[in-house]
Amino acid sequence: MRRRVTVVGEVLVDLLWKAGAAQVLPVPGGSPANVAVGLHRLERPVTLVTTWGDDPPGALIGAHLDGIGVEVRRAPSTAERSTVALAYLGEDGSASYEFLAAWDPQELGVPADTAVLHTGSLALVVEPGAAKVLDACRRVRERPGTAVAVDLNVRPAVQRDRAAYRAVCDRFAEAADVVKASAEDLAWLYPGTPAEQAARDLLARGARLVVVTLGADGAFALTADAQVRVPAPSVEVRDTVGAGDAFQAALLDALASGAATGDRLVPPSAEELTDVLTRCVTAAAITCTRVGADPPTAAELQAAAPSPHDE
Repeated sequence: MRRRVTVVGEVLVDLLWKAGAAQVLPVPGGSPANVAVGLHRLERPVTLVTTWGDDPPGALIGAHLDGIGVEVRRAPSTAERSTVALAYLGEDGSASYEFLAAWDPQELGVPADTAVLHTGSLALVVEPGAAKVLDACRRVRERPGTAVAVDLNVRPAVQRDRAAYRAVCDRFAEAADVVKASAEDLAWLYPGTPAEQAARDLLARGARLVVVTLGADGAFALTADAQVRVPAPSVEVRDTVGAGDAFQAALLDALASGAATGDRLVPPSAEELTDVLTRCVTAAAITCTRVGADPPTAAELQAAAPSPHDE
């Protein structure tokens, strides 16, 4: 039985700048890398396919991944530098970003035992690597019993042309079984369109499941046969860095546990989907109580939100 989640995407160094602070703090991160770390902490077999430069930020990235123990396939790249993000942290813990982006993997090898391929964030839109990621999604989706999941995680700082960004997201929705986005993502991509309608439009492009996060208001999900919504736990927020990635890790973990619909790994019922989303918003809430991208372990998440999918 396939159990592995393969994550394709960038790893970077966040320069965290808190409101009123005199100095920035360099922290390894990147949405796909954070998702891989979250899956590793949930005891899910996971491989991160990524690339970085042989530079000081890259040395920090390499040491970070080595210390955590995530299995990494470092793709060859013509880029000589690593991606760096400047993350501005507001008084309320919210974050906004600017990027010095480099994403040029020459090959993206996906392990044969992959149950779910996940990608998202900068990897979707920063060329020349984005085209290779889209091709990998299309190839993997042709494999029986394998699902493709995409987190749009919109970053206007790397593509300010809304129409071009929307076209990218539409192409990935056509190549994916599962699409996740935040309400803020959808509001930027589709201004004036309610989040539920935007989610239905993504569903119509070929995804089997669309999940939308609503911050402190929880999350909702749509399939062709069901629509569910769950509230978020009330917590004291330290910051929101990595919360969406912790949510995504919990979602991927549930999908890879084998909740199959036909030959696709998608929650088959409203009841099961509610259970999955409850676990996901709990993972995000736990992360919000901590500084930086610090997702929960399997034991912490089990204690906070027991899951029927634990193996």
